Amino acid sequence: MCELLAPAGDERTAYAALHAGADAVYLGLTRFSAREGAENFCLSSLAALTREAHLLGAKVYVALNTLVKDAELADFFAAARAAWDAGADAILMQDIFLGRALKQMYPQIVLHLSTQAGCCNVHGAQFARECGFSRVVLARETPLADIAAISRIIETEAFVQGALCTCFSGQCYLSSFAGNNSGNRGRCKQPCRKQYAIDRAGFESPAYALSPADLSVGEDIAKLLAAGVTSLKIEGRMRSPAYVAAAVEYYRALLAHAPAQEAFSRLKRAFNRGDYTRGLAFGQRDDFLSRKVQGHIGERVGTLTRVQGKLFCKSAFAARKGDAFKLLRGGREVGGALFAGEGKGGFFLSSRDRLAEGDEVRVTLDTASQERALAARRAREIAVRVTLRAGERMRAACEGYSLTGEVCAAAQNAPLTEQDVRACFERTDTLPFVPRVIAETQGAFVPRSALNAFRRAFYAGLAQHLAPARAPLAEKPLLMSAMDVQRGDMCAVIISGHTVPEGADMVIWTAEDFADMVPPQGAWLYLPPLLTAADEALIAPQLARFRGVYCEGTYGVKFAQKYGVPLFAGTGWNLTNRIAVQGALGCAQYVALSKELTIAEQDALAARNTFVLSAGDCKVMDLCYCPFGRTCAACDRRERYTLTDDGGRAFPLRRYRAAEGCRFEVYNCAPLAAGAGMSSALADCSLGDLTAARVMRDPVGKLPGATRGHAARSLL
Repeated sequence: MCELLAPAGDERTAYAALHAGADAVYLGLTRFSAREGAENFCLSSLAALTREAHLLGAKVYVALNTLVKDAELADFFAAARAAWDAGADAILMQDIFLGRALKQMYPQIVLHLSTQAGCCNVHGAQFARECGFSRVVLARETPLADIAAISRIIETEAFVQGALCTCFSGQCYLSSFAGNNSGNRGRCKQPCRKQYAIDRAGFESPAYALSPADLSVGEDIAKLLAAGVTSLKIEGRMRSPAYVAAAVEYYRALLAHAPAQEAFSRLKRAFNRGDYTRGLAFGQRDDFLSRKVQGHIGERVGTLTRVQGKLFCKSAFAARKGDAFKLLRGGREVGGALFAGEGKGGFFLSSRDRLAEGDEVRVTLDTASQERALAARRAREIAVRVTLRAGERMRAACEGYSLTGEVCAAAQNAPLTEQDVRACFERTDTLPFVPRVIAETQGAFVPRSALNAFRRAFYAGLAQHLAPARAPLAEKPLLMSAMDVQRGDMCAVIISGHTVPEGADMVIWTAEDFADMVPPQGAWLYLPPLLTAADEALIAPQLARFRGVYCEGTYGVKFAQKYGVPLFAGTGWNLTNRIAVQGALGCAQYVALSKELTIAEQDALAARNTFVLSAGDCKVMDLCYCPFGRTCAACDRRERYTLTDDGGRAFPLRRYRAAEGCRFEVYNCAPLAAGAGMSSALADCSLGDLTAARVMRDPVGKLPGATRGHAARSLL
């Protein structure tokens, strides 16, 4: 049976999810969580939650899915061990090499690979399994056919509801470079939700050009189940208990083939950005981006009119005091309103905004739904057999657990009846059980106090049986090999054209079209973070033209092995600590360190064949969709565009063509001039300007308008 997995940013949300019917919840601790802005959990609250979940037959997964720096390694391993000891059923991680090390140290721990690791094809799945992971959380961009192939290798978890990242997960650096708040460190400030103009006809006006609508797969979960998906995942560790409960109820109804429309309405009222999209797994549709609306727009309940000079909405929605509304005009938000009283066939509204008749009224706060979500209670149905026979010991049994008590006396007058026993054992105090009691009595007498004591002891033992405390893992020393720090003397350049810069020891060539690749002689092929089976079918016959592959995802390990080509691990591997660097060097001939490290942090990890991005274009996003809505007939088919934000900053937008259509890359508004330190130098000249290639070892002051990025300041 497929698992329904819900988010929990705090305790109220976790219990709301469980009581709504979630099979499992996922959450973060106070450190190493990709949702650091959530309230998250301390160890004591985690232990209490795991006990409650296990009593209900549910599971709890702990997300320790941020990038970990060298100085944090001991704390990270301690956090993982403590989470497991507190009852966690699995640990989610982004760093695949840290996961491998954790599994080697503690084989008992179950590991799930976070979507931040970007598993999108069978090669990534094979490598995850080799590293000790039992499940992968699929990249949201993974096509349905690839999901089916991956699911034959390893358990898969697919997002079905919630917010979508515009960038391929784990590869977004816009928040990092724009404001020193890294999504890879759990502190994304969502600059993608701002307005941008694009220099293409019809897209020049500011709009939410990079903001996807929220995901709602709905009835298409049947296709995911047919593809072999193990777990259906709801996003939303920053969302309310009412939202999470409504989402669980909606998908629980769909899984049961029950009516789901009312649950879907409650879900839309709790949070809805853009009236939803089915996402990219089923191919891009016109509804993918929410260009007009960025925030919550709720559910449409009517249109605005006036009755006796007052704002009125004719509607069947049973509004009440405390409900809130958003007004749209032409699809754009024009104001908000509050419930102001009942009226015939609708309700009155109050607002300080300039509203007009005909404005669309959408409910964004439904207090009745909120109360309903928090009032739900779930209990586990159990069958309890109780046997009381004169001259024999009391006995009770349930789900493999049994308890015997004192010998029952023979009744002198009124023996215990089966009804007496059922009435006693149907009381479970605070435990979330609904018992079906099967009682057998034969002439026995047991004092009421003794029977109650036996009942309490039985249920306490049953709870321990169903949710046993986990034996703590023995603390082990973290054994790490020292880095063999060496100064690099090589220079590598990423280019998209055919002019090879002088002095480059290595050229990495990024194609404009996977179907037609004519690289410079001796070049390495640049492989993006998303590589589908269809992409591979185009690329594989052309690999003989290249010296090797430079790959932005760890799927490159098995890809390179399959085709027998050398591997260069790209900056997208996000190598931030020595365990990861040493692990990558064991799989790849060359490796690039994370571009979110300072020079000092990079130098501590500099080993033979390590590179750092030192100069040139700095890619901050991989968009695996068309921001123009695939309006192919009207497309001007340019290779370069410009995104301009409300502050006038211009971000280059590069197009390339993959198997299923065009994809885009966003580059930072300023070139990078960081310097290479101890490692070998890597310059990115993907946008065509080769200046950085000439100064990559020492670029500071030599690239007009450049930034040093994180070279001198550490990430938060």
